[in-house]
Amino acid sequence: MSIIEKIQSAKGKTAFSFELLPPLKGNGIDTVYRTIDTLREFDPKYINITTHRSEMVFREKPDGLFERVAERHRPGTVAIAAAIQHKYNIPVVPHIICSGFTKEETEYVLIDLQLLGINDLLLLRGDKGKHEKEFTPTGNKFATELQEQVNKFNEGYFLDGSKMKFQAAPFSYGMACYPEKHEEAPNLESDLHYAKMKVDNGAEYLVTQMFFDNQKYCDFVDKCRQIGINVPIIPGIKPITLKNQMTVLPKIFHTDIPESFAAELRKCKTDEDAVEVGVEWCIQQAKDLIAYGVPSIHFYSMMATQSVKRVAEAVY
Repeated sequence: MSIIEKIQSAKGKTAFSFELLPPLKGNGIDTVYRTIDTLREFDPKYINITTHRSEMVFREKPDGLFERVAERHRPGTVAIAAAIQHKYNIPVVPHIICSGFTKEETEYVLIDLQLLGINDLLLLRGDKGKHEKEFTPTGNKFATELQEQVNKFNEGYFLDGSKMKFQAAPFSYGMACYPEKHEEAPNLESDLHYAKMKVDNGAEYLVTQMFFDNQKYCDFVDKCRQIGINVPIIPGIKPITLKNQMTVLPKIFHTDIPESFAAELRKCKTDEDAVEVGVEWCIQQAKDLIAYGVPSIHFYSMMATQSVKRVAEAVY
């Protein structure tokens, strides 16, 4: 059953999903399990699992000099997906990203996931490495190029053009969209053009970048419908849990904080105060989105598991 079919199985109730990070290298999976145990009572229709690329770091050698090496701080997306599916029998949606991966590496990940019976993906471009001027030369440079690779794989062809001897169930996938415009898009109309391209080429649903202003989401959905994007557009939201997120999140994710929300956050003297304000705002966001008729709400739960639980308790 695809993610869209799982969402539709909610039978008139707004579906729920959330996103996880693999643990840092050297750490166990217990933190992942604790997050799932905290949120599983809300019947998540799927769990997204982020993928992280290697970054260049400086490491000291025995002679006291430093060398520049590539290091992945959060490996294990495929393994985490397999573990969750096995332990909880909850559908998992690993992220597949362009940045930091060659097309061959992506193909092997697709093979591994197919062998594990994991057939749902979220296709993303990802960000360039801090050390890079351009994306990986032998990788996909855009999410739409990654989509082309997955589509060819679904048709039964490897990168070298050879035909697969055995073809398992094809991948279903969603892709990202940006109610406030992707940071590199010259304007919203251009961004909408690429969103429609993703859907026309096979994306079964779109998941938004996090936002805090529901009107921007509603306006974005209206514009999508006007140009023929008819797939589900799943809102992604996150409760603020730290005072400094009022400035950090807009900088990283290029999303606006509504002034009424910002005014309340400015009154916070501690992070504990910010948690309460963040939960209250997110509850109202979720209630308004449900009233608007969204098919599902996706929670970005990183560093916010307990807050997400409180929001879900209030609206589930």
